[in-house]
Amino acid sequence: MKLFKRKKKNNRFLELLTHQAEYAVQGMDMLRRYMQEPQTELAEEVGKIEKEADEVRRILIDELNRTFVTPFDREDIFALSLTIDDVLDYAATTVEEMAMLSVKPNSYLERMVSLLHDGAVEIHRGVLRLEDHPNVANDHAVRAKALENRMEHVYREAVASLFKTPDDLTGMVEILKLREIYRHLSNAADRGDEAANVIGDIVVKRM
Repeated sequence: MKLFKRKKKNNRFLELLTHQAEYAVQGMDMLRRYMQEPQTELAEEVGKIEKEADEVRRILIDELNRTFVTPFDREDIFALSLTIDDVLDYAATTVEEMAMLSVKPNSYLERMVSLLHDGAVEIHRGVLRLEDHPNVANDHAVRAKALENRMEHVYREAVASLFKTPDDLTGMVEILKLREIYRHLSNAADRGDEAANVIGDIVVKRM
């Protein structure tokens, strides 16, 4: 008879990936708030969150380089970390360029960022469930991909609305500025989609 139950060893890589995904959600939430009320303090907070997430990724890469046996394929761990990091990087560069180009939020930006936030939440939930409930993790990945599709639909709608005949040269300049910001958010959605794909790959390999 066993008197003591062996404690399950913590998955260090999963912990770090979870921290990264948490920061991505926080960053997107802050970006969503910025789109509703574009204050300098909120923009700075996005940058701070992005730097905190970068530190977690540096630790993860260091652990990866020093660990011979990993709980998932090391390529998948690296890819998932990279794609989550990219999502947050695009959030930070979005507010930086909006400030630099003097771009004000509009309804399209609000809708796109809201969908990106929801997608980040699904990625976070997927990472949380990877070890103990992989099928549930895959469900969250599928939901994240569906949100990315919706995001791309809004992106195309936003770009199409830009190219209604501008009144003058100033109007054309504003078009170019907004298109650049829209592209940043579209790129963020693409990276979120890649993160969902990696989660799906990990699940398949574990079956």
